[in-house]
Amino acid sequence: MDIQFNKNEDTNKLAYAQVRKRLRTIYLGGGKAKIEKQKAKGKMIARERIDYLIDTDSRTVEIGAFVGDGLYKEYGGCPSGGVVVVIGYVSGKQCIIVANDATVKAGAWFPITAKKNLRAQEIAMENRLPIIYLVDSAGVFLPMQNKIFADKEHFGRIFRNNAKMSAMGIVQIAAVMGSCVAGGAYLPIMSDEAIIVNKTGTIFLAGSYLVKSAIGENIDNETLGGATTHSEISGVVDYKVETDEEALDKIKSLIETTCAKPVSQGFNRSKSIPPKEDADKIYGIIPQTREKPYDMREVINCLVDDSKFEEYKEGFGKTILCGYAKVEGWHIGIVANQRIVSKTKQGEMQFGGVIYSDSAKKASHFIMNCNQKRIPLIFMHDVTGFMVGSRSEYGGIIKDGANMVNAMANSIVPKFSIVVGNSYGAGNYAMCGKAYDPRLIVAWPWAKIAVMSGASAAKTLLQIQVASMKSKGEELSKEKENELLDRITKKYDEETSPFYAASRLWIDAIIAPTETRKLISMGIEAANHNPPTEDYKTGVLRQ
Repeated sequence: MDIQFNKNEDTNKLAYAQVRKRLRTIYLGGGKAKIEKQKAKGKMIARERIDYLIDTDSRTVEIGAFVGDGLYKEYGGCPSGGVVVVIGYVSGKQCIIVANDATVKAGAWFPITAKKNLRAQEIAMENRLPIIYLVDSAGVFLPMQNKIFADKEHFGRIFRNNAKMSAMGIVQIAAVMGSCVAGGAYLPIMSDEAIIVNKTGTIFLAGSYLVKSAIGENIDNETLGGATTHSEISGVVDYKVETDEEALDKIKSLIETTCAKPVSQGFNRSKSIPPKEDADKIYGIIPQTREKPYDMREVINCLVDDSKFEEYKEGFGKTILCGYAKVEGWHIGIVANQRIVSKTKQGEMQFGGVIYSDSAKKASHFIMNCNQKRIPLIFMHDVTGFMVGSRSEYGGIIKDGANMVNAMANSIVPKFSIVVGNSYGAGNYAMCGKAYDPRLIVAWPWAKIAVMSGASAAKTLLQIQVASMKSKGEELSKEKENELLDRITKKYDEETSPFYAASRLWIDAIIAPTETRKLISMGIEAANHNPPTEDYKTGVLRQ
């Protein structure tokens, strides 16, 4: 019996149990009372609509389930950002579905709601996936209108993207299943096909109260902008249906008849072979604490087909593993931080999880190779940053790190990032953090994302505060110093957690290691709708 393996497994499975526990609460949206109120109107809730729409027993990836978690407490919160986003299969075709959750502030748009909707559209545009909108929203959340209305990445960007996607030939289908108010009214009408549910769906630029206030006209919402009005008088919508179920069936039919099946675009795929090692073993491989070493090869063997990893430059740049593998048959290139301490041929000891000049050079070359061969790239983060100190500076670590970022940032093949453990500082950037356009970026439940570790940051911040107090002639007792350190550490640790990152959409999801193969496979399948057409070029590389 491996006692340490068992301890690791217990700790990491407990971390994933916390993810599932928090998700159960999030899935309730605005709460059980709001759900019952929705159903009393004859309406399905957002997640029920999605479940009905997607193919039976098909696989899904939810984007941004934790978005808004812990935010806007002064307004009662905003679970999942008030909108559910899922990549799934409708009538056999991979689509992205965006469903407003009317149990959360009547589906109103908070700032994070706009960010999540834009992320869904970004995924659709990058991969040329059909996008389905299930609209049930009261529009902009007025108390926060100054943070959502006028800027480039605010509410209006949604409709700009509607227009751009239409020009790109990306299928957009919308069903108005509740309120659709003001600027939000443009979203379904800028889609290719628009459906409205009778008696529950309404579309108007201004509701009856505002119309009365603005021009003195007395009119009810149904007459102003209901299903009959827009299907028989204005001609704004294309299909009038009687129930949510009928609307969803109409979408299935439209997807089946109007969406052509994608032609394979050249990302290689062979027969899928399960790994020889069970992915569940990963819980015991990853240490209880983020500081302890482990062999990333063992993790890779649990994820790739037949546990076969063709390692590139195995004896050089050992703190980054590079190599070719397959996931569910898809051919991939892996760039992964190695966490064990290693020794170079010249006798230099190298810390695991740190990027040195030799490992940066190796990764740069490998990334270029994958782009030349049109092989999708998987980045597996457990990185504390680049090596510091005079020896590294004299050796040109900044130059070598910059070249790695250059090669990665200019990649034309789809990139996917899995935050296995730490993702700190410039290491996050070099390993394709959110700023570098990964098609999907997810974290495992124990991941840490920040400029530096909580302990390092807390000590640095404490030193600054103590120095500031001393400059003012103030003294700090050891007891007070420890108290301050604990307070800073607690705050920083909270901000490095995957929940904090996911609530702000720095990552798309927190997943179990056992879900990683599915996510990579579905991600590459989506990318296969839109292959790279341009040549791979880097910027100027410093020698």
